[in-house]
Amino acid sequence: MRVLPSERLISGNSEGVPLPESRSELPPVIRRTEFVAFALAGLLLIAVVAVLYVAKAFFLPVVMAIVAGTMLSPAATFLEKRGVPRAVGAVLIVIAVTALVAFVFALIAAPVMEWSSRLPELGAQLKEKMHVFDRPLALWQELQTMVGGSDGLPSVQLPKIEWVQPTLEFLSPTFAEFLLFFATLILFIASWRDLRRALIMTFGERDARLRTLRILNEIEVHLGNYLLTVTIINVGVGVAAGLVCAVTGMPNPAGLGALAATLNFIPIIGPVAMFVVLVVVGLVAFPTIGGGLMAALAFGGITFLEGHFVTPTIIGRKLALNALAVFIALAFWTWLWGPLGAFLSSPLLIVGLILKEHLLPENWPQLPQE
Repeated sequence: MRVLPSERLISGNSEGVPLPESRSELPPVIRRTEFVAFALAGLLLIAVVAVLYVAKAFFLPVVMAIVAGTMLSPAATFLEKRGVPRAVGAVLIVIAVTALVAFVFALIAAPVMEWSSRLPELGAQLKEKMHVFDRPLALWQELQTMVGGSDGLPSVQLPKIEWVQPTLEFLSPTFAEFLLFFATLILFIASWRDLRRALIMTFGERDARLRTLRILNEIEVHLGNYLLTVTIINVGVGVAAGLVCAVTGMPNPAGLGALAATLNFIPIIGPVAMFVVLVVVGLVAFPTIGGGLMAALAFGGITFLEGHFVTPTIIGRKLALNALAVFIALAFWTWLWGPLGAFLSSPLLIVGLILKEHLLPENWPQLPQE
């Protein structure tokens, strides 16, 4: 019996499904339902980002409190095992952390207040020091004129200081945001054990409960280790920066060291901002440019060693963070929530990686070996 082409069967298919004769009969690579699902997921993501951006005054203190509370929960558990009630331990931990943060900011605020009162004088000194670049700029202007370029570079002027007040307003949260943050932080630490149990018991199946328990345990352990490790590293960077400032003769080395330790909590942006601060302070405090750049160059060497050797060696063993992922997360959360978003970028990235590891199925399609 002759088999017509239209009746050919797919090899290995026992159900007898006809093989399509032309490429036009092949199923599409992306089905309509899949396209609709992707579109809905994209719209949901855009809506979530828009809500987080518009309702920043609510979500930022709450997320900040939850992340900080998860980092500090092991300390509350430690106190609870030694007979301290968890609610009392939560209050004591928040008071201790607040006092430490207030002490650091007091070290930073003293020189900032002193220098802010002398801004016109310091600006005139810095402008006078910048006259050393007049000759290179004049040579560059002559070179552009010889090659038929523009009329030359405009004169270099120092930026005005009108940005100081808007920047302080942007960095300073309102009293309501402070109150929301502290209330959420204390209540979260005090009730974290009950919240864990409620989240685990939300699921009916045993496997889902075990998966939720493993996720919560890993998030708590990794965030706690991240906070402890990064704090120790940044304190070391601050001490080293303070010693460098003291050796090189910079004014107020303790305040500059505290500022270096604080800014180093913000990846990439913090060390760069501290380098600029040291350059400006050095140019104003020293009579020569070479002397003013010594502390900044030494700090650059310290942060290079810390960023390329110390931090990857310590943190990389516990939870590998891709440099590109860290940079994109930093850019996104800084754009969304400002400096506090920059501080939250790495902890939120760690939480996302933990969720990815546990929620993706084990039989997820793998690429073939090269």
